[in-house]
Amino acid sequence: MESSVLNILLWGLTGLLILATLMPLSKLPHGSVRGLAFPREQFFGLALVLAIAMFFTQSGHARWIGTLLLLLVAGAQAIYIAKFTPFWRRQSVKADGDLVQARDRRVSLLASNVKLSNRAYGRLISLIRERDPDIGMAIEVDADWIAALSQEFRADYPYWVEVPKTNGYGLCVMSKLELRDTQVREMITDGVPSIRATVVLRDGAKFRLYVVHPEPPVIDHDTQGRDAEIALIGMEAAEDPLPAIVTGDLNDVAWSTTTRRFQRLSGLLDPRVGRGFYNTFSATMPWMRWPLDHLFHDPKFRLVYMERTEKIGSDHFPMWFVLALAASEKADADPGESDVEEEREVVEMVEDEKKREREAIGSDWED
Repeated sequence: MESSVLNILLWGLTGLLILATLMPLSKLPHGSVRGLAFPREQFFGLALVLAIAMFFTQSGHARWIGTLLLLLVAGAQAIYIAKFTPFWRRQSVKADGDLVQARDRRVSLLASNVKLSNRAYGRLISLIRERDPDIGMAIEVDADWIAALSQEFRADYPYWVEVPKTNGYGLCVMSKLELRDTQVREMITDGVPSIRATVVLRDGAKFRLYVVHPEPPVIDHDTQGRDAEIALIGMEAAEDPLPAIVTGDLNDVAWSTTTRRFQRLSGLLDPRVGRGFYNTFSATMPWMRWPLDHLFHDPKFRLVYMERTEKIGSDHFPMWFVLALAASEKADADPGESDVEEEREVVEMVEDEKKREREAIGSDWED
């Protein structure tokens, strides 16, 4: 009896894992499908554990068929996540000695999703005091969060962009570097803002900063709003005359269909490729973590340093980046190029999504 139950459980989990691996290949823009692309690390580990269990508990053809299927599942998951290990060729070029020392060409950025209901203001304040970033970015902020940050840092950071919201989509950018041409835009969905600004480095060079926080994928809703916003930002960054940095909580994993398309459309580089996962969510569940908080940069930037920081009371870890702007473009690996058909599909998706009238996903999650 115990053996029968074990077999049902083992084969049932195997079937579910195969299904969870195949469904994201459909590229169907729905949360129930796209969400399955998030836990690829977990699915990889589970497939290996089940393969071992299959090999030692089954016999005959069942042993070999089950073990092979699970190893194929593990291999399929590994194809996606291998890029974010030290075994893969890096995209971002590391800054050389001269550029590292050129403070006037450097920019340090601290990006954090604070979680709207989190009221441990002091933890983020302490982190900002410790790191002293040129640009600090906080996501999911309301008026109370902005007031707490402003009270501590208004004197040190002369440039602010404040977008307080009670729906989980508030944004705040504070900068020691001059910000020009600042725009706050709801590009796709009402109530979901993004920030676009020109940043002036200490030597007078300029770059464009995009701070974004599109909607999350949920099991009962399509992901067209999120996908359209990410793609539109990518196309805009590609056409921008200034070198661009796109950062924020994209509510998407680094290896997803949507993020890979964003890189093809934008030509921006992911500094995690070839370096590590830098899983930022969930800070509260170590067994369920994936990279949701991103920074992509123009090939003119070189990476000086990148780190996931300590917890701040949120369900996200903050990310710390130091970049340096060089005179010419350089990349260790090309993120790929989009084609006319892909760009046409994106334009149609953006136009269709802009016509929809609905409330932003998750607006009432923390009411």
